This record gives sequence, structure tokens and C-alpha cells, in this order.
Amino acid sequence: MDYIKSAILGLVEGLTEFIPISSTGHLIVVGNLLKFNGPESSTFEIFIQLGAILAVCMIYRNSLLEMLKFKEEGFFGKRGILLLSLTTLPALILGVLAHKTIKEVLFNPTSVALALGVGGLAILLVEKFLPQTKKEDFNALTWKDALVIGLFQCLAMWPGMSRSACTIIGALLLGINRKTAVEYSFLAAIPVMFAATTYDLYKSWEFLSIAAVPTFTVGFGVAFISAWFAIKFFLKLVQTRTLTPFGWYRICVAPVILFFSF
Repeated sequence: MDYIKSAILGLVEGLTEFIPISSTGHLIVVGNLLKFNGPESSTFEIFIQLGAILAVCMIYRNSLLEMLKFKEEGFFGKRGILLLSLTTLPALILGVLAHKTIKEVLFNPTSVALALGVGGLAILLVEKFLPQTKKEDFNALTWKDALVIGLFQCLAMWPGMSRSACTIIGALLLGINRKTAVEYSFLAAIPVMFAATTYDLYKSWEFLSIAAVPTFTVGFGVAFISAWFAIKFFLKLVQTRTLTPFGWYRICVAPVILFFSF
């Protein structure tokens, strides 16, 4: 693996992790185009996700520190930790039970293309028939909201569906304000992504050699920087725009991936 491939994949990870177009799906496709496959590639793709996680942790560091004070009032305290834990639980259970099957059956360009198309259509339908907003901020969220969003997050086990897209769609269908839905998606990414990457790294640690550390570090750094800018951009965008362009992007990209996969 060289530094250019490492930087490209880090950039893809950072730019796509928190917007609703699927980072895993894009990494699978780009990895195939770069002829970067095998156990080392899987370990690398897992590792650079930590860079994206670090970016969202840094952006929301003040909110996360407030949560750790375990205050009673409001979302950013003990209540927020409980809600985010509830959102994370379904994906953790499904991941443990079906991890091997998901990796073997769904991690290929054809599966990604189908998921991108299905997810794109779902985004367009949700935006067209969007329910009335009932909840304007984090403090209005309930344990039922957290659980439903967590169940939607399980759909992201299909690479190409996008964890971000699934959680945001779930929140919008519950009548949650668009900006709050997006920010909750960012915060919900931290525990589930950290758990998933830690588990995957544990399973594939043997494929991480000392010689690969420099290229892994480049990918990690590029993923962190690009994720930082992608999060900031997406937050500004959703305050004035819908997710419809992302839906059309997914639908347009899906047949292109299918064509090349065959």
C-alpha cells in the first residue's frame, strides 16, 4: 500500500462518513478501483474510521464533557447518555449476532449499488412526504425516539445504506427538527462506530504490521481533517436545504457501480 492510496481512501472516509451517502459503500467501491483488497485493506478501512470518529468528538467536545458531568437536567447530561446508549443497543446486538454473515454476503460492489439505490429512493420519499416537525431540540427527545432511531440504524449494516442516512431518516419520520436529527446522528455515531471499529480491529489485529504504520497514519490524518470539514459543511447545508440532492446522487451512482461491478 502506498501513501497516495492511503490519502485517497482517508479522504473518501472523511468526506462520506457523516453525510447520507455511505462511507463503507464508497470505500468498498474505491478500494476495488484502486486494487486494494484483502485482509490489510479491511484493517486499514477500519482504522481510518477512528480518524472520522475523532473529528466528531473534537467538534462536540464541550457537549460530550457536559454529558460526562452526569447532570440531571436537559439532554446534555445523564439523560443524553442513556438515550444514546439506547440508540446504540440494537446495532450492537445485531452486529454481534450477524457480523460474519454481513461481511461475507454484503461487502461487495453489487450489494453496495443496490443499497445506494434503495436508500436514495427512501430519502426522496421521506423528503416528499415529510411529517410535521414536532420536536425542535434535543430536550424533546424521548426514550421511544432513541429506540426507533436505533432500530433504523440497524439498516446501515447493509453497506451502502449509510448509518447517517438511516438515523436521520428515522429521526425525521418521528417529527424531529432537521438540524437536531443531523446532530443526533453525529452524536449517535460515536458509541456505535467506536464499538464496531474496536471489535473489527481486535478481530483483524494480526494484519496490522509495523511497516504499515506510516501509511495507516496518513489515512487516519486525512480522514480526520476531511471529516471535520464535511461535518461543518453538512450542518450549514441542512439549515437551508433538504436531503433530496443526496438521494438523487445515490440513485445516479448506483447504476454506474453496477455497470463496473459486472
